[in-house]
Amino acid sequence: MSSTGENGDTIPGKQNEEKTYKKTASSAIKGAIQLGIGYTVGNLTSKPERDVLMQDFYVVESVFLPSEGSNLTPAHHYPDFRFKTYAPLAFRYFRELFGIKPDDYLYSICSEPLIELSNPGASGSLFFVTSDDEFIIKTVQHKEAEFLQKLLPGYYMNLNQNPRTLLPKFYGLYCMQSGGINIRIVVMNNVLPRAMRMHLTYDLKGSTYKRRASRKEREKPNPTFKDLDFLQDMHEGLYFDTETYNALMKTLQRDCRVLESFKIMDYSLLLGIHILDHSLKDKEEEPLQNVPDAKRPGVQKVLYSTAMESIQGPGKPADGIIAENPDTMGGIPAKSHKGEKLLLFMGIIDILQSYRLMKKLEHSWKALVYDGDTVSVHRPSFYADRFLKFMNSRVFKKIQALKASPSKKRCNSIAALKATSQEIVSSVTQDWKDEKRDLLTEGTSFSSLDEEALGSRHRPDLVPSTPSLFEAASLATTISSSSLYVGEHCPQDRTTLYANSKGLPSSSTFTLEEGTIYLTAEPNSLEMQDDNASVLDVYL
Repeated sequence: MSSTGENGDTIPGKQNEEKTYKKTASSAIKGAIQLGIGYTVGNLTSKPERDVLMQDFYVVESVFLPSEGSNLTPAHHYPDFRFKTYAPLAFRYFRELFGIKPDDYLYSICSEPLIELSNPGASGSLFFVTSDDEFIIKTVQHKEAEFLQKLLPGYYMNLNQNPRTLLPKFYGLYCMQSGGINIRIVVMNNVLPRAMRMHLTYDLKGSTYKRRASRKEREKPNPTFKDLDFLQDMHEGLYFDTETYNALMKTLQRDCRVLESFKIMDYSLLLGIHILDHSLKDKEEEPLQNVPDAKRPGVQKVLYSTAMESIQGPGKPADGIIAENPDTMGGIPAKSHKGEKLLLFMGIIDILQSYRLMKKLEHSWKALVYDGDTVSVHRPSFYADRFLKFMNSRVFKKIQALKASPSKKRCNSIAALKATSQEIVSSVTQDWKDEKRDLLTEGTSFSSLDEEALGSRHRPDLVPSTPSLFEAASLATTISSSSLYVGEHCPQDRTTLYANSKGLPSSSTFTLEEGTIYLTAEPNSLEMQDDNASVLDVYL
């Protein structure tokens, strides 16, 4: 294996050499982690349980582990090192909150060698996963470890109020000192289980500036893509049922509000997509090393560690979907725009970036060259709003109900359109007939009314006696505004209805052809010569 530089960068030309971090071999780092955690957790069991106090967040315990061993520590074949444990009582409370027993914690980390993972990001951190898929161990920088220490009281309060969250679940913060080098590590929950193959993996921030996977990353067997890749591959997003969608968005909104209050930005949503339709093929081609440890129990030890458990409300059964199908591994069921059945695994990662002076300067510099709203580094409030908007509108979508109302179903066919328009015409003509009947009882005919209206322009009191065509058209439009349109919207193939401003023509007939209302009229010469005649176009 090629070696890496101090920040984890690969050094070309050095093959068959062990990977190093800060000039320390990864095997030595893994061995020191297991020895140090084994000692500190075992020593912690002798301390009585009590409530967490404010000063407990700032306690740092240290133990020296020489290679030849001591009365308290075992001998080992790694260089001498000192192992520091930050806030041991506080992190013990966090582990108990998520149902992690000390024996399970030690067994997961110390019983089998840690498995090294590749790092898709630019941080250069090392990632290790326990053999039972329970925990991720990540190296962090000094600023990140310092920020996590300051974050612990607020993190403690947030976990008390809401243990179900997509935020990282921190189970321990440690530091290994050897040869004048400090290597700080943090133990977290594992978001993407290795036992479930991720056909697609995305790191989403909601920004578009340089948010595309590099060529080197794409060449990996399991690359991690970014925002622009997602918009290209899943341009219509991922679809959930209403209940799951609402629970997911509520969880994301709550978590982003917490991160904003801590002035945290530049975090990501790590999204793993398992396509159920490919599961059978994957099982046939799955290599032996990807099969989970036979000693591992059927369900995960950590409460709320799966994606589905993290978004469920307190009133819902935690293992409802898992009980129905144990193979889901706690994934969130969804569908792609192609109709493929999916299982989604997700979690918010990289939350240890605060909006410090260097980040402010970085944003200011990038904003001068590029669009400041598209770069990933931004003030926490804007970052949270952009992150949520991207997840709500581009990534996650709700499946709309396909049941249409009876009126909408009828309007989907020509026959229904004809029936609806006939009802409109009948209702309008009936209103006219009712008004005309009152006039007929007084001995006035339609023809005499027309002649009187056309020949008596100086008697406006006669105008209201006949319903205006504009009133009728307005009534028809009100009855079915979705079916009738005024002619200005449809300038071509227009059927024009003429009516004198004083009244209706002497002969008027409504007909219906191919969903269009036609009004045929036989106006006399006076009507045709009237310059004040009004024009109204009616379309269906």
